[in-house]
Amino acid sequence: MKDVKMVVTDMDGTLLNSNHNVSSKFFELFKDLKQQNIQFVAASGRPYYSIVKKLQPIKNDIIIVAENGGLVIQNQNILLSNQLDPNRVLELYTLVSTIPNTYPIFCTQHQAFILRASDDLVKTFSEYYSDYTIIDSFEDITDDVIKIALYHTTNSEKHIFPFVKHLKPELNVVVSGNHWVDISEAITNKGNALSFLQMQLNITPSETMVFGDYNNDLEMLTCAKYSYAMANAHPNVKNVANFETESNDNNGVELVLEQLITESRKH
Repeated sequence: MKDVKMVVTDMDGTLLNSNHNVSSKFFELFKDLKQQNIQFVAASGRPYYSIVKKLQPIKNDIIIVAENGGLVIQNQNILLSNQLDPNRVLELYTLVSTIPNTYPIFCTQHQAFILRASDDLVKTFSEYYSDYTIIDSFEDITDDVIKIALYHTTNSEKHIFPFVKHLKPELNVVVSGNHWVDISEAITNKGNALSFLQMQLNITPSETMVFGDYNNDLEMLTCAKYSYAMANAHPNVKNVANFETESNDNNGVELVLEQLITESRKH
């Protein structure tokens, strides 16, 4: 572990506990990472502004990979942005608005456009998409769409994915959580964003540590020698990761970071 120069972690189900909070322990460990010159990257399906809110105290010291790799930002500078073609967005709008019991969210850099959802659902969505506008038609979307997030109240893999999987490989379609399926440009995934950062920062996979729990983390786990699946991870993630750690509610990320910091200090 002594060679690790970059730590990349997913947010929900990984760094965040079941109450969607980051532990105070993590913020303490972050100071040590910084002292050891280890770059920290938060990589999430969440939008940029939501990740910033969760990591407010350290936001100027980290790189944020938002929208599953659709947006990479450091100190408010956009390093990478993959937007969906506006014509494609119209086609997708027509398709996704007809899937039964499914709620589409059109994600842009600064806000989300939520199609016809109940107050209760909007409350659920606002945990992830705190800056939003409720819309009734395609014309209400006033910004470039980076990702379309589709929500199902019980199971996205069973009830949404079959309606959209035919869009692959022209688009990236991924089950990103128990309730969520995300659609974005074909090149948009956390792995491509991480490879881009490794090139920019001259950091190799053997100098990279990654944590994840769901299918939208698979590509980035293959970009790191030190790839960790959470105990609560999807079986696909456990198959791809080289190591496993405790669950997100048992500080799985923090336990490994403690080991990393101990190793780094020795050298």
